[in-house]
Amino acid sequence: MSLIKFESMLKTNSIYFFDLVEFEDIILYYLDTGKQSLAKKAIKLGLEQHPTSISLKLLWTELLIIEDKLEKAAEIVAKLEKLEPNNDEVLIQKATILSKSGAHKVAIVELKKALLLTDDKVDVWTLLGMEYLYIDDFKNARLNFTNCIGEDYEDYSALYNVVYCYDMEKQHKQAIKFLISYSNTNPYCEVAWHQLGRQYFVLKNYKKALESFDYAVLIDESFIGGYLEKAKTLEELKQYEEAIENYYVTLDLDDPTAYAFMRIGECYEKLGKEELAIHHYKKGVHEDPLLDKGWIMLTNLYYKQEDYQKALYHINKALKIDEDNTLYWRKYTDINLKLNFFEEAVSGLQTCLILEDFEIEVFVGLADIQLFLGDFEDALKTLIDAQKIHKNFAEIEYRLAGLFFILDKEKYGFNHLIAAMKIDYEYHKMIIDIFPTVFDDEKVKKLIVDFRKATE
Repeated sequence: MSLIKFESMLKTNSIYFFDLVEFEDIILYYLDTGKQSLAKKAIKLGLEQHPTSISLKLLWTELLIIEDKLEKAAEIVAKLEKLEPNNDEVLIQKATILSKSGAHKVAIVELKKALLLTDDKVDVWTLLGMEYLYIDDFKNARLNFTNCIGEDYEDYSALYNVVYCYDMEKQHKQAIKFLISYSNTNPYCEVAWHQLGRQYFVLKNYKKALESFDYAVLIDESFIGGYLEKAKTLEELKQYEEAIENYYVTLDLDDPTAYAFMRIGECYEKLGKEELAIHHYKKGVHEDPLLDKGWIMLTNLYYKQEDYQKALYHINKALKIDEDNTLYWRKYTDINLKLNFFEEAVSGLQTCLILEDFEIEVFVGLADIQLFLGDFEDALKTLIDAQKIHKNFAEIEYRLAGLFFILDKEKYGFNHLIAAMKIDYEYHKMIIDIFPTVFDDEKVKKLIVDFRKATE
């Protein structure tokens, strides 16, 4: 009734009187529903009718904080603190402003003062916990959230935060002890069993994890998170059929997700049921066409089946989504080589270099394709660029030797051949296939034999 009366007053420009509680209810309603302009009007009128009200001024500061007008809010709170230095709500608002300003340690000091004065300690513990999280003091954050749970065992937000703190401290065994203790007090809490399972999973105790997730979904048969974690655990235990069943439960409980379809596809692939795997991967990319991992899974499976045309189609889909992923460009190169599309393969590896993938495999792969195409000068440039980054690598030196012999620069050829053999003599046997005519040369053969004798 108060709300209807207030909004009617705004429409008619009439002035009605509201008591303090009515104004507080009206303002809180507007703040909760995000109607800030109406909240502002209610605060203005409220302060006109109740100019000394501390509670209305606190609501005013709350609105100012929402609007990011922190200086004005701090000014009002400072005045209120002089009037009522032991008002816990004033101290909490002061702490909120300090927190918004990034002064988290000072905010903690004010909240500790408020904690001594308030009757609602849970709210202050929660705020303290959050402030400690902001400064990565996970131990003190955890202690405050634990206090919240001590007052209310169904405070699942605090429960999640306690476990989060243990996770950040990598104290998984301690988290397990805490969650077991919690479950003994609140045995029908699916959230606790779910979190317990996660801790066991991190420690690779998959049987215990599975047992925990079983309890979670037994308590709440619609707990999607429980089924997902259970399915992941079954995968680790190589129980792929059971994992698939649990992923399907999540699809029945909620809208289909690309993630579930992809996991089902991977399970089928591990079972050797490749067509079912492809079917589910396709469902995954249908649900989320921008899921590059889905296109890659299809790429890899078609590559495995030696269906390189389809593999090329799907790697191109992935590259359209993430054109800066050098692993995708490497796969693109590999597929094009299988199809004898050498120019495209060169383009793929050159793109890797543009994207600063300077691994030796990229340089060597590119040089070998350029050699095969007879682009000797380009191959030479590629190897010289590689040598600037990768010093004393036999893979590069042998290739440079071979190239210089082909280009009739015998002196350079012998110099690089000697350098290569000093690094790895045996590698010359692997390079013969790339430069058969060079290594059939009698001078080259003699140098290789003489080098071996000299180093024995």
